[in-house]
Amino acid sequence: MWKKLGRLSDGSTVAPPWGLSHAALPVVESIGDGRHRVFFSARDAQGRARIGSADVDLDAASGWRVAPGPVVDLGPLGGFDDNGVTSSCLVAHGGRKFLFYTGWSLGVTVPFYLSIGLAIGDEDSGYQRVSKAPLFDRDGVDPFLTASPWVLIEGDVWRMWYVSGTCWVTKNGRATHRYHIRYAESPDGLQWQRRGVVCIDFKSEDEFAIARPCVIKDRDLYRMWYSYRGNTYRIGYAESLDGISWRRRDDEAGIDVSADGWDAEMIEYPCIVDLGTRRLMLYNGDGYGRTGIGIAEWQHGTTR
Repeated sequence: MWKKLGRLSDGSTVAPPWGLSHAALPVVESIGDGRHRVFFSARDAQGRARIGSADVDLDAASGWRVAPGPVVDLGPLGGFDDNGVTSSCLVAHGGRKFLFYTGWSLGVTVPFYLSIGLAIGDEDSGYQRVSKAPLFDRDGVDPFLTASPWVLIEGDVWRMWYVSGTCWVTKNGRATHRYHIRYAESPDGLQWQRRGVVCIDFKSEDEFAIARPCVIKDRDLYRMWYSYRGNTYRIGYAESLDGISWRRRDDEAGIDVSADGWDAEMIEYPCIVDLGTRRLMLYNGDGYGRTGIGIAEWQHGTTR
């Protein structure tokens, strides 16, 4: 089971004017000397998200210090990310850091479009988009939307688990998305092969969103934490021997909503971090990050 340790951020006024609320979709980077940087998504007065960062002492679960400016700002007018950018995954390779993110643009027949973007940078130059176009746009494999990539590099292969839309449906006069988690591969992190491989699918008709995977490899076993929802989000868990065929074991996720407080209605967007012998989870609660980022620790000796 996971033991909740409290909150790193309460999600209130992050860094005006670009970040007035929310601290969603945490991504963790080690910056040396036991320190960590958390990338997250904050919203402005119009509800548009930008990616920011904060340095924090994860070991003590304290010391949240937000950088004044966004790490990745809104894209150009008319671009795939002109109405929001949300954090997803950070990978270090060849002396550079690859920040994968989700770009948001507004729709007419549907509320929004989502696409996967990529910014590359380092400590000195900051992060720059590799293109004004998305890394993953809609295509014949993913015709509705792509979002929330999680990437691991294994040898010469870049492996990605990402969200793909299966359709839009009309409910109560509104267009509602349906999406699950799929798999792709790349030789370099830039050119990707998508074949429509589904890793985590819906378990019932009531479920319509399976979101933001986080994948780690423990020896010969792949573990994935993700969010799934009917009425409200919960954190799910799955295992795989090859990273492609997965078995959902949501009853072994080991974490759920609290009886009261900031994460009593929903819990989502997990990010797993290993600190020596400690395994931590950063996650969001009520309001998709409106109430901030929580931290929990896996209790050794328990089973998933």
